[in-house]
Amino acid sequence: MMNILPFFVIVPLAAAFLISLLGKKIKAIPDILGSLGALILLLLSLYSVKLVNIHETLVYKVGGWVPPIGICLVLDGLSSFMLVTVNLVSLLVTVYSINYMKRYTDKWKFYTLFMLMLAGMNGVIATGDLFNLFVFLEIASIASYALVAFGTESEELEAAFKYGVMGSVASSFIFMGIAFLYSFTSTLNMADMAGVLSVKSSLWIVPFVSVLFVMGFGLKAALVPFHAWLPDAHPSAPAPISAMLSGVFIKTIGVYALCRILFNVLGVSGKLLYVLVILGLISMVVGAFLAIAQNDIKRMFAYSSISQIGYIIFAIGIGTPLAILGGLFHLFNHAIFKSLLFLNSGAIEYSTGTRDLKKLGGLNSKLPVTGWTSLLGSMSISGIPPLGGFWSKLIIIFAAVQAGYYGGAIIAVLVSILTLAYYLKFQGYAFFGKLDDAWHKVKEVPWAMRSSLIILAALSVVTGLLLVPPLRQFLDYAVNVLLLGRAYNMAVFGAIG
Repeated sequence: MMNILPFFVIVPLAAAFLISLLGKKIKAIPDILGSLGALILLLLSLYSVKLVNIHETLVYKVGGWVPPIGICLVLDGLSSFMLVTVNLVSLLVTVYSINYMKRYTDKWKFYTLFMLMLAGMNGVIATGDLFNLFVFLEIASIASYALVAFGTESEELEAAFKYGVMGSVASSFIFMGIAFLYSFTSTLNMADMAGVLSVKSSLWIVPFVSVLFVMGFGLKAALVPFHAWLPDAHPSAPAPISAMLSGVFIKTIGVYALCRILFNVLGVSGKLLYVLVILGLISMVVGAFLAIAQNDIKRMFAYSSISQIGYIIFAIGIGTPLAILGGLFHLFNHAIFKSLLFLNSGAIEYSTGTRDLKKLGGLNSKLPVTGWTSLLGSMSISGIPPLGGFWSKLIIIFAAVQAGYYGGAIIAVLVSILTLAYYLKFQGYAFFGKLDDAWHKVKEVPWAMRSSLIILAALSVVTGLLLVPPLRQFLDYAVNVLLLGRAYNMAVFGAIG
């Protein structure tokens, strides 16, 4: 059963290889292999949830070598939760790309890079080895740099260069953190490292590398003040890549990796959690105020992502079981509705040729599917009941009050109101009001693009059901993994034994 774990990396790598080999000669190959690969990964992810329900933790020993000597892949509640989130969004984005990417030449290059990025993200989630986490993180990052620059216009190239430089700085911090930990523990296996740190004390090593990881993964997650690359990179990328970057990429190589290392390897302290709370609150507020001033749709959504990541980090920083539940639930919800909104922005640009709000208006009459799905996404991210975003934000606010963070709870409510304000601005400028004469001949986007929008909009409505037993186990198992702390060591080696 644990033999499914390598396929989360093998399938996208094989798809990338075959697409690069055959895609230039056979035009249909990139669409077919890209969508088929993403579908297989989603099915494997859903099956992984069933395996976690039965076994809790599964370990795959690469080459048959037993950890910590050998490299291992680990499947637990948190990794299965992230695998489902990443591969669900990836499938819908690949279906959307069938039509959207026709406007670009060399579609096969896009799908090759896309599958490499997906392989990197799945590898980060599944690996049980800290150095291999870094390797997979770099695979995903380098592919994403190229995808941001895919349009090859000056704006895209400048954004990709800036993103690449900032990403390299982040990787340097992460690599230094790994090097210091290895020099102290003499192991790279995360479970073994947690065991060593629990018995071998040092006054400086854990606090020092914690700072390095917060800076490195904070840059990857675009937390304020490490966010400068994101507002340029997300708008410059093609819409499917914007959806991936904001929907799942920054959460996988930023939020997930940071949480896994801080909670399950280093063991979080009260001071470190308080730092996360502060960073989360600052990101919440700064992202929202910057978003409301934007007239470029994708730039507004990019700043909105910074604000919503702030909610997740704020909740994780509170550190209580209820807060972590709210943070992970909001991570899943944000993956759904932010992917939807970026795909909506792509649909608007696909039909009208612009994403400037001041040039739009009245598009609901011409683009009804795009209009109504974007309304559902906008209301969900704003926390309007009974949509999914309402429930995750409500849990975070309750958890903040329960933990005594009354000021944080008030800020979360006020930022949610501000979020509603700028999404109403988006809806008003783009879809309501009088239809401009320039848009009388625009048509709705093709069926493949519409199908992704409709499915994501439907998910935005029903994700609140994840709080209902027995579906809540999907979230509870992920929460329990973080609450294990360094006892992650016993869970992994218990599964091996």
